[in-house]
Amino acid sequence: MSAPLTVDRPALEGSVAVREGRRLSFAEFGSPRGRAVVWMHGTPGARRQIPLEARRWALEHGVRIIGVDRPGIGSSTPHLYPDLLDWTHDLRLLLDALAVDTFHLVGLSGGGPYVLAAGAAMPDRVHGVAVLGGVAPTVGPDAAEGGPIRLAVRLAPLLRVGRVPLGIAVHQLVRVARPVAGSCIDLYAALQPDGDRTLLSRPEFRAMFVDDILNGNRFQSTAPLNDLLLFCRDWGFSPADVRVPVRWWHGDDDHIVPLRHGRHVVDLLPDATLQVIEGESHLGGLGIAHDVLGTLVALGVRPATRGA
Repeated sequence: MSAPLTVDRPALEGSVAVREGRRLSFAEFGSPRGRAVVWMHGTPGARRQIPLEARRWALEHGVRIIGVDRPGIGSSTPHLYPDLLDWTHDLRLLLDALAVDTFHLVGLSGGGPYVLAAGAAMPDRVHGVAVLGGVAPTVGPDAAEGGPIRLAVRLAPLLRVGRVPLGIAVHQLVRVARPVAGSCIDLYAALQPDGDRTLLSRPEFRAMFVDDILNGNRFQSTAPLNDLLLFCRDWGFSPADVRVPVRWWHGDDDHIVPLRHGRHVVDLLPDATLQVIEGESHLGGLGIAHDVLGTLVALGVRPATRGA
């Protein structure tokens, strides 16, 4: 039996003070002085949920990838925002502390609404946005119909009451499962459609997900529940407010966020294109990370850092 694949630590990892005495944690990969790409993880996930292929590509092409933990995961202080747009005030402070002026964004699944929020809030700083199977609005005139996310909408009242104890329970479950985290990934993969099962069977993806789960959930695990609550509220902005370029990738066999949801949001965005990934499911965008990054960074050429 071959030895498990090891995953290198980030080039830089830490946390930054944001509003109300809270902190957001982050991890950096690639070139430390390159053009910045903020990478928002899925739900669940954490700051290291970035394919090893993307990390290598960033180093080779002079790109700086910054993975950001949402509140309630990693070392980010637990906090429930009033809406998704409010998160962008904390993102602004984090990027100012890291001397990042202009940047691109990538959002996987539950990270999709967050990167769209940043595009709406900071058009002067955001060159472009990439969304990989992103969640669509669930309420109001922009809401998409159907899909598994409707279950979260129905359970939202219970989540509001029980998110803290549920988060503690999830954290304890992850702690107990740490010694068999790889087997848990294998079990999850066995239950997924062909596209995701194939991707999760690749040693580098399995190792990345295990590393992210073990590091992100070391102290707390409330972020996924906060995400679900925020997705079930008005986001604080409309897709029509996102006037920066958006490039959206979506698997045609996505069983978590239906392809029709991706088409729905892309139709609402002023400057967006949709690329359907044939034969892939929810995680399909991670398998073409080099194409995503290459397309994304071509959208802007202004310098990405302040100072010399």
